[in-house]
Amino acid sequence: MSKVMDENEIRRALTRIAHEIIERNKGAESLVVIGVQSRGVPMAKRLAKLIGQIEGIDVPMGSLNIAMYRDDFATRSARTISASEIPFDVTGKSVILVDEVLFTGRTTRAALDAIMDLGRPSVIQLAVLVDRGHRDLPIRADYVGKNLPTALKESVDVYWVETKGEDAVMIAKEAES
Repeated sequence: MSKVMDENEIRRALTRIAHEIIERNKGAESLVVIGVQSRGVPMAKRLAKLIGQIEGIDVPMGSLNIAMYRDDFATRSARTISASEIPFDVTGKSVILVDEVLFTGRTTRAALDAIMDLGRPSVIQLAVLVDRGHRDLPIRADYVGKNLPTALKESVDVYWVETKGEDAVMIAKEAES
């Protein structure tokens, strides 16, 4: 396993993304931030906090459980994931959907369906820490911390200090059989 981003690189990427979000949306008054459970939530919390600090406002933040929206729901093993926590109405809002890694696009598609069941946002924008390529669906992130071309047999893991004790992005090659 090799480290491709350390805590300073992650901090700088999140700060840049926060500024890009504010610039594109001409402020943060209509923004809400929603993290895809479970690994997008720490990034969403940090982005909401950064945007709020820069703009001097509280940015609403929620977490989204997409398990029932996945196209592979019946074939996935059961995992413990919390219920969605969206303590605000998304109707008419600019939703910043946050996940740590963009890969095939299937998780993002499920998240879009889940958000649309909550209301009708004016816009949904996607922010990811890592875009590793290999799309199955025509989905593109609006905000990317790092483009990281990978082989299909590699895995990309994001470690958050909140969950793994450190901030890092790691890449690993799958063991040859």
